[in-house]
Amino acid sequence: MAEYVLQMKNITKTFGPVVANKDVNLYVEKGEIHALLGENGAGKSTLMNCLYGMFDSYEGDVYFDGELVNIVDSRHAIALGIGMVHQHFMLIPVLSVIENVVLGLKENKEVLDLKAAAKEFTELGKKYNMEIDPWLKVEQLSVGQQQRLEILKALYRKAKLLILDEPTAVLTPGEIDSLFDMMRQLTDEGHTVIFISHKLNEIMKICDRCTVLRLGEVAATVDIAEVKDRQQLASLMVGREVELETTTKPVELRDKRLEVENLCVDNDRGLPAVKNMTFDLYGGEILGICGVDGNGQSEMVQCITGLREATSGKIVINGTDTAGLNPGQILGLKVSHIPEDRHKYGMVGPMTLDENLILVSYKQEKYSSRGFLRWKWIAEQSESIIKSFGVKTPGIKELAKNLSGGNQQKLVVGRELERTPDLLIAVHPSRGLDIGATKYIQQQIVEQRDMGTAVLMVSTELDELIELSDRILVVYDGEIMGIVERKNASREVLGPLMAGVRD
Repeated sequence: MAEYVLQMKNITKTFGPVVANKDVNLYVEKGEIHALLGENGAGKSTLMNCLYGMFDSYEGDVYFDGELVNIVDSRHAIALGIGMVHQHFMLIPVLSVIENVVLGLKENKEVLDLKAAAKEFTELGKKYNMEIDPWLKVEQLSVGQQQRLEILKALYRKAKLLILDEPTAVLTPGEIDSLFDMMRQLTDEGHTVIFISHKLNEIMKICDRCTVLRLGEVAATVDIAEVKDRQQLASLMVGREVELETTTKPVELRDKRLEVENLCVDNDRGLPAVKNMTFDLYGGEILGICGVDGNGQSEMVQCITGLREATSGKIVINGTDTAGLNPGQILGLKVSHIPEDRHKYGMVGPMTLDENLILVSYKQEKYSSRGFLRWKWIAEQSESIIKSFGVKTPGIKELAKNLSGGNQQKLVVGRELERTPDLLIAVHPSRGLDIGATKYIQQQIVEQRDMGTAVLMVSTELDELIELSDRILVVYDGEIMGIVERKNASREVLGPLMAGVRD
């Protein structure tokens, strides 16, 4: 009979009228890597935040190491031996590594011995091949190092059960392999790992069992050894058969749509974020931008779309130098933009769906005549976009802020693709979507490319970039490390470039 380190029984968590978890049962065996699989909004993180004491009010029972527990806060969870590495790190940048590690810990001493703590931390890092200088400031660490720090911090605090929430989202392929090696080492020593993810390949590679959440409920718990392929997991995740492959045609290049020459851009702190970038993009191709988040991709896109000024360099769109143009004028050059932050740049929450769908195009003749909006035509177009892209809503007069994040994303993507642009700039176009909607959006982007649109696609999903891109431009620390053709694109080729290694 299985020995369960964790049993969560009939867990229900609500936020007002929204049910995030409904009668969830999760049983985790000691010494296993147990995947918690589901799309964004499926309730994975909410369930683990209940376990970790981040939410103090929910229905159901939790048993840890065979004992019924009522975890009231994260300090209580840590004391029990539960550690959690959140998707967004819980670190204080201005403090040192070791100060972050011991922060909040109580010892029977008037003065905390940081040197002794640093020694113990360093030995722990050597043991798991994750060495970090304990005296560095956190702000000096790379994203991958910060994640290793979070894991070591949990282990330093004697975690027996380690929860990793989307841990590979900020890592290079090489760092992911190192993380998986460490996870196996932990379970070999008797630790238990809960691996929260929506990435099917990774779950098939590293996990022992998998509990699938769909719309806040358990769809199934399966042994990975008995799962025949990722298609089976995808079907469990969305409740229907999903076509996982995207069909593409051979490249037929058109005229040059985007020229970026020696572009330099500063970040919000006034530091260089983009350093002498030069590349071209032609109609009829998808140029993928590959790199770990925070390596200048956001600043580059903001500069191309007029949302941020360049410190030097040149951007030409459809033959027009965009220096001095505002975002509206740049979109007027037959540019569509699926932004990184849909709330800040993609939609207006208090406006209705049909109003949001004409934000960019309301001056066009088909939407307005002699200064008056053609609401009948607008309604027909809005209904068509909502239906085509599967936006779940009571109607076109619903406020955009009332939609779920995934449906807001589909609304923005549908609007931008409907404009049939010459240049499409798509930043994380499938973020927040279930796998069925993701494949639909990806196929729509490929069809735009096949019609002659130039597509600049930024994504942290390496498999998505490899599958869709004709060329992949890899960035590291604001610089172009290389441009890889589709036929040569693989994790083995792209991984070192993402880590800043050219050869």
